[in-house]
Amino acid sequence: MPTMKNLFSLLFILVLGASAQAQFGPPGGGRQQGDGNGRPRTETAPGFEMPTAKGNSKISGYIVDSAMTQAVEYATVALLDKATQKPMDGTIADDKGKFSLTKVAEGEYTLVFRFIGYSPKTIDGIKVEKGKDIDLGVVKMSVNTVMLDAVTVTGEKSLIEEKVDRLVYNAEKDLTSKGGDAADVLRKVPMLSVDFDGNVQLRGTSNIRVLINNKPSTIIASSIADALKMIPADLIQSVEVITSPSAKYDAEGTGGIINIITKKSSIKGLTLSLDTGVGLRGSNLGLNGSLRTGKLGVTLGGHGRAFYNKALVTLDQNTVQNGDNILTKQSADAFDNGLFGRYNIGFDYDLGQKQYLAAGVNFGTRNFSRNQDYTTNIFTNDALTSTKYRNVDSRDFSNSVDMNLDYVRIFKPGQEWSISTLYSVSNLTNNFNADLLSSAQELTGRQKNLNGNVNKEITLQTDYMQPIGKKQQIEFGVKGIFREVNSDFEYQLAGPTGVFSTDARNPAGLLNYNQNIGAGYLSYTFATANKYTFKLGSRFEHTMIDANDQNSEINIPAYSNLVPSVNISKAVGKASTLKLAYNKRIQRPGLQQLNPNFNLANLQNINIGNSSLKPELTDNVELSLSTSIKKTYLNMSLFSRSTSNAITRITTPSDSLIGAVVTTYQNIGREQTVGANVFGNFYITSKWTLNGGVDFYYNYLEGMQVGLTGVSETVSNSGFVIGGRMQSQIQLPNGWGIQAFGGFRGNRVQLQGTQRGMGMYSLGVRKDFPNKKGSIGLAADNFFGGMRMVSTLNSPLFNQVSVNNIYNQNVKLTFSYKIGKMALVEKKRTRGVKNDDVMGGGENN
Repeated sequence: MPTMKNLFSLLFILVLGASAQAQFGPPGGGRQQGDGNGRPRTETAPGFEMPTAKGNSKISGYIVDSAMTQAVEYATVALLDKATQKPMDGTIADDKGKFSLTKVAEGEYTLVFRFIGYSPKTIDGIKVEKGKDIDLGVVKMSVNTVMLDAVTVTGEKSLIEEKVDRLVYNAEKDLTSKGGDAADVLRKVPMLSVDFDGNVQLRGTSNIRVLINNKPSTIIASSIADALKMIPADLIQSVEVITSPSAKYDAEGTGGIINIITKKSSIKGLTLSLDTGVGLRGSNLGLNGSLRTGKLGVTLGGHGRAFYNKALVTLDQNTVQNGDNILTKQSADAFDNGLFGRYNIGFDYDLGQKQYLAAGVNFGTRNFSRNQDYTTNIFTNDALTSTKYRNVDSRDFSNSVDMNLDYVRIFKPGQEWSISTLYSVSNLTNNFNADLLSSAQELTGRQKNLNGNVNKEITLQTDYMQPIGKKQQIEFGVKGIFREVNSDFEYQLAGPTGVFSTDARNPAGLLNYNQNIGAGYLSYTFATANKYTFKLGSRFEHTMIDANDQNSEINIPAYSNLVPSVNISKAVGKASTLKLAYNKRIQRPGLQQLNPNFNLANLQNINIGNSSLKPELTDNVELSLSTSIKKTYLNMSLFSRSTSNAITRITTPSDSLIGAVVTTYQNIGREQTVGANVFGNFYITSKWTLNGGVDFYYNYLEGMQVGLTGVSETVSNSGFVIGGRMQSQIQLPNGWGIQAFGGFRGNRVQLQGTQRGMGMYSLGVRKDFPNKKGSIGLAADNFFGGMRMVSTLNSPLFNQVSVNNIYNQNVKLTFSYKIGKMALVEKKRTRGVKNDDVMGGGENN
């Protein structure tokens, strides 16, 4: 494929060229180099070797932001002789703010802490005694204003941050997200695309894993789209996109991991905060309280969101059945109502100076109802043969409970042991009631589907990390996941006034699915003198499945997987980092793919799961460069993904219903993707930022479908996909701020067709009250008519065009306020369970 080779050659030249031109000069004329994380760090002059005070004592501690009580990542620490002020040793804090100076000789010293955007912090009179260590605890640094290439840049968080293994979108700085849900936030995150229904893709694949605060939830395992609607946007602090997970993470999520971080209290005393919004499409209310006294901290909060929406759905479908050409023309007015919420109570307790215990209970609820009035005309060989009227009231209700208990023991900086536990359960009800109507809109019959689902998980995990000298670290751990999925369904029929009875044509059914996973991993990190950092690891997972339906056992053999991962980074020039990564990933099917219940809400477009699905395997390779060029931050990456045994959506004509098609999932696909991402963040002035990016990739899919002769045949589809987003934020005097966003996703390739592109946009303004106690704002989304999505499927036996018009233009008024006595405390560090292994909702390519 010469065009793709040329594309890669051009991009690689651009990457090297940007690396060679990257320049970044710190205040005061000091030299800077990349820190391995796309951030600048102070470097001594070439050829100068800092003298070291040799001894057997150690000085350690944590560096945090005095205003926000969060880690100051990669701050520099200099050890000076108190009398001469001569540098004796130095180090750099890690991404948790931890630092450690070892082999310090007896004497009196001064410590100086520095990082861009912060005032230097000096601690005098540190007296080191022979053989005795000093733990400074928390060292707080204050935000300062510095000059960067004639532009004033404060130490405030950027909207986008890049860390050594992930990209972070700081959603709390997004003015336009208030009153929405998590799907609204994720639409603005680089590398992600989200459709109307909340189905998420990362670099063109929906086979991803979504975590909440580093932990899984059974509702996410059932459907990512449902889970995103459950989380109010106001609750989200940041979103982390991990494209190349290390061996420490579960092997699932072929495209990577999305970690949603919710807002947490980091204050001492008693506080209460209110966040609310009222809009044409949706309204929200959030209350959070916190109490911190002595060694105990307690948080209690809840966020709820209600919405109303209207849509128009049309379907044009041609099928070949029994030698006849059947044309279905269908339209449906839809009215959607939803009530979603997430509520939590959390505890943390200091068992000692370096021991923490944390526990929490999270409850989520999702009540979504849709009323659709279907009009269906069926033509046989171009002649109208029937007209059907059908009113369907769908009820998609669910709730989830997640309970965790975590223990962390810190022996010394970089040496930790943790035990994490999680119990998660969700109950889902996916029912509908259908009224069958005559042309005079008289009731002729009724239909009902009852489908209850339960998804349970118990997870036990322990991890240990140990530094080896100053430039090496080893991590290892073991984990067990015990998962149970149950689905029970039944169809019932009744006359216009009669009693419901079981539908003999659609017998009741069930699925009992038990999955047990045992895993262990080993990861090794080391850095070299010439600025290379290597993180190598491997993970072994063994999966056992016991499943049965109403008729018999489902034979799914146990399987084992060895999953390697390699991450290499290299500091290039003064402010650039080049990364190369490889990993193998697994994607296990989720409840939506497994559930054998026929969804007959729309009799012309039926969906059913496949309880015999096996996992898919993917090899990922990524090359990226992050650099700062004067006032601009850039990230450019090339990636390749190859998937075998892909879980693919396949649609075929129904055997029994005239003009209908049935969609299910099968392990029949092969997928190859090659593409690139470019993202930039530009400071136009100190108060005006512009950021955006473009994603483009070539997608090739191959699978099997039934041909005209009734025999399965190999089919393929391919094409280029492009998407992008742009966002600008302006800080005005007197606490005013404006933010605008626009994004699009181009046509998406599917095995049997395409899904056309979509666009979205928003505009918001906010006024902060004095002392940042609260704010009031106004925001609008898609105010020029809402959004429209077109999907086209085709095969030798059918053609389908469906159009979904969602009139979701929205204007919302937002308000927030905080009361209470606030005093800053050290942010507790806990390690939670991270289950990254189950495919959520959404379509698969």
